[in-house]
Amino acid sequence: MSITTYVLTLSCADRPGIVAAVSTYLFEQGCNILDAQQFDDVATGLFFMRVTFEAQAPKEALRGGFEPIAERFAMNWIMRDMADLKRVMILVSKFDHCLVDVLYRWRIGELPMEVSAVVANHPRDTFSHIDFDGAPFHHLPVSRQTKLEQETQLWDLIRQTRTDVVVLARYMQILSDGLSAKLSGRCINIHHSFLPGFKGASPYTQAHVRGVKLIGATAHYVTADLDEGPIIEQDVERITHRDTPDDLIRKGRDIERRVLARALRWHLEDRVVLNGRKTVVFND
Repeated sequence: MSITTYVLTLSCADRPGIVAAVSTYLFEQGCNILDAQQFDDVATGLFFMRVTFEAQAPKEALRGGFEPIAERFAMNWIMRDMADLKRVMILVSKFDHCLVDVLYRWRIGELPMEVSAVVANHPRDTFSHIDFDGAPFHHLPVSRQTKLEQETQLWDLIRQTRTDVVVLARYMQILSDGLSAKLSGRCINIHHSFLPGFKGASPYTQAHVRGVKLIGATAHYVTADLDEGPIIEQDVERITHRDTPDDLIRKGRDIERRVLARALRWHLEDRVVLNGRKTVVFND
């Protein structure tokens, strides 16, 4: 029987014996632990753990044997064969820098996933310069009057394509509370970090007028609270008086690309665990 690599991620109320129970179970199943990370949040009294391990036993047997332990500690947990790639749908508007970057990182194997679809509220001709490498493209136009109908089509497509993760790669539409709830914990957004200071159009120009010295980007899970979901990753870059608004936009695009890529990869590798309004990220 071949050796398979699994990942186990869990959270529960902190109490003695959790690590011992997990490690003992894996030892008794003949598993070889490759990496183990844990975090005890003293503020909330919650415990978080991520373990990658090798095993010859099938996933169903490993999961079935672990269930009594999970029940004893009232765990929220997943156990996944790391070869089972998650299916990702990418939503995009006119700004395509994040879309192009995600597709490139997928193409070279940096992002371990399958692209279930690329969905845009602009027609295919808008992206004629992009190599989708076989990823299905769907045009779902939207207006104020058709938003509910478009979201219904989008949700149907998410289900039909068996999508696990939705990425808003500078998708300039606000998801409804209902759709946000359906995608809880599996929809990632990227935006500049000027909010709430510089809202609306031309935030980089607003920031330039105010003479900001730092610009940044934030990747977070989507919730009904606009741009206030649990943060996965952030990054910043320094700005000087020599930088023009165009310089800020150029540097902002670079930050958005790398922040989204890191957040998506960590989610795909089950490194992110929700902790109320925050996240625990077991990054590299």
